[in-house]
Amino acid sequence: MEGTNMFQLKNLKKNKNETYEHVSWDSVYQEVKPRKKKKHLNIYLRSLLCALIIGGVGGGMVFGSFAAGKNVYGGTAAPTAIATTTSQTSQNEASNNEITSGTATLAEGMTVSQVADQCTSSVVAITNKSVSETMSMFGESAEIESAGSGVIIGKNDDELLIATNYHVVEGANTLTVCFNDSEEAVYEANIKGTDSANDLAVVAVSLSDIDDDVLKSISIATFADADSASVGDQVVAIGNALGYGQSVTSGYISALDKEVEIDANTTSTLLQTDAAINPGNSGGALFNMNGELIGINTAKFSDTTVEGMGFAIPISSAEPILEKLMTEETKSKLESGYGYLGIYGQDVDSQTAENYGLPVGIYISQVVNGSCAQAAGLQKGDIITAFNGQEISSMTELKNLLQYYKAGTQAEVTYARNSNGTYKEKTVTVTLDSEESANANDSSTDNGSRNDGNPSQDGSYGNNMDPFGDNDSQYGNGGSYGGNSLEDFFSFLW
Repeated sequence: MEGTNMFQLKNLKKNKNETYEHVSWDSVYQEVKPRKKKKHLNIYLRSLLCALIIGGVGGGMVFGSFAAGKNVYGGTAAPTAIATTTSQTSQNEASNNEITSGTATLAEGMTVSQVADQCTSSVVAITNKSVSETMSMFGESAEIESAGSGVIIGKNDDELLIATNYHVVEGANTLTVCFNDSEEAVYEANIKGTDSANDLAVVAVSLSDIDDDVLKSISIATFADADSASVGDQVVAIGNALGYGQSVTSGYISALDKEVEIDANTTSTLLQTDAAINPGNSGGALFNMNGELIGINTAKFSDTTVEGMGFAIPISSAEPILEKLMTEETKSKLESGYGYLGIYGQDVDSQTAENYGLPVGIYISQVVNGSCAQAAGLQKGDIITAFNGQEISSMTELKNLLQYYKAGTQAEVTYARNSNGTYKEKTVTVTLDSEESANANDSSTDNGSRNDGNPSQDGSYGNNMDPFGDNDSQYGNGGSYGGNSLEDFFSFLW
């Protein structure tokens, strides 16, 4: 995960760019402080207002239908290990370790203290340990530890499912989740699904790994109605600020539908709040005063002259994406034996794509002879836009994704090909190459000129292909902009 990811607010009327940043916390800049160790776990929490109906669907996977005050799942009931909650009144009549089967009736007009007391148990701290791609002066890579937050949104037969930001889990070698702010409740997690374009991810913790008393003390967040948020509503933000552990801030919804341009690649529509959103709050929860989740905290304005401009992904946007990610196969990062695609490429960001009439993605500058990419029909000049349904815009993203897929695994590659000046998307299935076959194929490929230190095949680091070769006639007049050719464009990128 990179230490700082920048946002720019797109203001078409004023033609003004403002600077934003993600709010995960990276210890390469400041050491993550250890959490205070609690003397005991709070096994029986007070009544919570975050309710959820849980069920198992097909193969133990959860399909969420998020509605006002509830999450509805089809199928038979899942194991009742997690103490989800009802209203204050009904909770007094039921034991804390029961899951109620009805829709929760939530009290209105709670205080900040009540919301915090009843919803903190559905928010977790996430630690990402990754290896820096920048070598030290001694040629050594460094381990980076970053802190973020997450929200418990469901479970299936085997796993507890947690929503967070993509940038919180990006590039992770290992992920751990801490419940209840306790060092005694830290468990390994794996990525279930990611959506980098919308900065969302779902991670999974095996239920069999979690102690029974921890399971009884945590809860699943209740999703608010998609249209329930209004400007001026009071909200509560809960997250792992600065990696110190759970903290609570409060404020108001300042604006809805703010258009934010992320890393010059993606534009998102976010909810703005003046509740303090600090580094480490990324992936944490923004609750309304009914204790319902209305947003996933993701960014803040970073400037000495501005205060109180934090941003969250509204639940109306996150809901369908999280539903999809919750059903994906849980993936563990492989140390070796992962697959190769067999291409050399160059990143095409949104600004370049707009200027030159190209799709955002990875421009294929060379296809390795005998590779799975060649077998699938990929060609030089194609632009890869997605891998196995995950939108991608850089070789680094492709490299990270490939490290979750074994060689020999089948995967879908979506690409755009120029046809008479118009790019048309197609999807092909590839069987990923092994490292050995990729290297053997690469050695037989005429790779042209190379440049040490740049991204190379499938995003690994070493040498880079000359992107043009002698003939780019396949583009015709397409892909030109303002009299500049596609070759000029890639010369600029180089």
